[in-house]
Order: sequence, then C-alpha cells, then structure tokens
Amino acid sequence: MSTENLPQSPEQPPRKPRVAVVFGGRSSEHGISVVTAGAVLKAIDRTRYDVLPIGITTDGRWALTADEPERMAITDRRTPSVDQLAESAEGGVVLPVDPASREVVYSEPGSVPKALGEVDVVFPVLHGPYGEDGTLQGLLELSGVPYVGSGVLASAVGQDKEYMKRVFTSFGLKVGPYLVIRPREWRQDESAARKRIVDFAGEHGWPLFVKPARAGSSIGITKVDDLSGLDEAIAEAQRHDPKILVEAALRGREIECGVLEFEDGPRASVPAEIPPPEAHAYYDFEAKYIDSTPGIVPAPLTEEETAEVRRLAVEAFEAASCEGLVRADFFLTEDGDFVINEINTMPGFTPISMYPQMWQATGVSYPELVDRLVQAALRRSTGLR
Repeated sequence: MSTENLPQSPEQPPRKPRVAVVFGGRSSEHGISVVTAGAVLKAIDRTRYDVLPIGITTDGRWALTADEPERMAITDRRTPSVDQLAESAEGGVVLPVDPASREVVYSEPGSVPKALGEVDVVFPVLHGPYGEDGTLQGLLELSGVPYVGSGVLASAVGQDKEYMKRVFTSFGLKVGPYLVIRPREWRQDESAARKRIVDFAGEHGWPLFVKPARAGSSIGITKVDDLSGLDEAIAEAQRHDPKILVEAALRGREIECGVLEFEDGPRASVPAEIPPPEAHAYYDFEAKYIDSTPGIVPAPLTEEETAEVRRLAVEAFEAASCEGLVRADFFLTEDGDFVINEINTMPGFTPISMYPQMWQATGVSYPELVDRLVQAALRRSTGLR
C-alpha cells in the first residue's frame, strides 16, 4: 500500500538538551553547593535547555527538589540545605546504570516508580568529598552520561591537596613547604606525628596552617601562631578529614586565576587579588561566603605578572588533566615568584564567587559561562579520552 497520499504528521521540534543540576552532598561544603546550584539554576538559559534539579542530602539520599533558586540563598548568615528543598522526605532519584539508557527514575515507598525522562548532561555543582573528588564522576562514567567539569583522575587530584602538590612539583610548578600526617601515622604514634609538625615549625617558622587534606571552602583550616594552638587545630582538621596537611605561611599576595575550556582549548581569565580581610585572620569560610570579603578584579599586577600567572594557571590545568573549568590559587611572594597553592576543579560558583567575577571582567557573563560549560560537556564523550 502506498503512503504517498496519507496525511503526514508534522515534524516534531528538536528536543532541548536536558541538564540535571546535581547539588548538596555529604561533605561539610553542602550548604555552599546549594547556594551555587541556586545561582546556576537562575542563570541557565531555559530557552535552550530543560533543567532538572537533583539534590543530595547530607546522608546521601538523591532527592527531587523544587526548581526555586530564590530559596537557595544564604539567609541570616546560614546556608540552605537540600532537606529544606526536597519535595519528599523519603522519595529518591536514581540515575541509570546502563550506558544504553539515560532515563532518570523517581520512586517513593509504596508508589510506582515514575520516569523523569532522559538526561543529556549532568552539571555537578558539589563541593568536597563524595562529589567533587571523582566519586560522582566515576558513577557518571559508568552510566555513560556526559557531565560538566573534570574527569575521575583530575577531580581526585584536585581534591587531595597532597597529591595535587606532588603532581604540580613533577611538572615544575613551585609549591610552598608542606607536611602530611596520615591517619595511620596519627593512630600509631600521636606524639611522634606531633613532633614532626613541631620540627616542621622549627624549620619554617610560625604561623602554620593546619587543614584537612581533602576539603575546600576553607572549612576546617586553622592558622596556628604558636605551639599552644596546635592540638586544637589538629582536632579541627581531623573533624573533616583524618588526613591532614600542614603548610608553612608564605609572605606575599593572594592571586587567583580562572581557567575555562573553549573550543580551541583552555584559556585563562584576568586574575584577581584577595586582600587580607580586616575582620578575619585570613581568607576563611566566613570571609568568603558570609561576610563576602570583596576581591580586586582585575588584580593590580604588571603586564608581565598578569601574563605569567595566566600562563601558570593553564599549565596547572593541563598538569592535572583537568577539563571544563578550574580556579587556580597562587601566592605572589616578596621575591616576585608565583607559588601555586591549589586548584579547585569545581570552584565556588555563586554570583559573589571569584571565578565568575574574573570571567565577567574578562568578557564572559555568568549566563554565558554556564552555557559554555554545558556545551563543552555535550561535546565530550564519556570513557577514555
């Protein structure tokens, strides 16, 4: 039978790519991740993308949340949580584990599971362990779902400050003096481990910075001015991570630089300077997010210094095999050297965060920044690359 004279159904318009914004998580940076997600949800172009917000509670449950960015802000000096935003106290979202399917399913106890449709790309705005450290990236690789940002290796290296520094050193980047105390070492002989730190202070001087080896947003960090504050600082760092890092203080200016993946490769933003906060001992969590200590964008550097820090930021991005985006943090020492402190593979992405501010000053607006990151993820396949 010929079909030439049968009525033809009109062509369906092409489906918009579906972006799952995943946020929250089990780390101590949960609240800042929620704030970041609110900013991304507000900025993403709804004419180009369908959006599915998925929050991870502090106990690890994947929850369907309301698409209400205005509820994801810091209020009365308190950060929001996924538990406040979840549509159900028991329902859970399940990503596919079959690379042949990208169907996301939502289920509640006693109810028939409900299909939420396919997801084309995940925008994971999680900070810290169980999200930014390669664990979520590994899950997405197994699922065959493209995602924004670095892969498993680069995410893990970017989360663990010890191995980050080891990688940078192997590529010829300068890092400051540091010491690592592993949990087994601390359990076996606390006094010997403490003596290593005291000897380190004797060699490099006070103050020291004691921090969790695998945390971010300046959480759990203590500036230690003398021996009397050491034990309390160690306990605070271990509250967030059993592995701790001790760093010598570097005299110099704090300079940050953003890296973004373009079609032709990574490029660096104009740098920013973080001035010493007046009400804080250093640029800690409250200075960053609660009191919103402003950075200077662009940083008041010479042309040569600006070119050098931009070059080094891209070099750090490449050294750790990063993808998508990175914020690279440096000290410009009194000797005129740039010493890299760390990279952040999913930097703070709130409107007041330095990463989007640096790109705004470079000519890339916040909505364009979000779009470029999604497009870079859609261009990239999962698996070995």
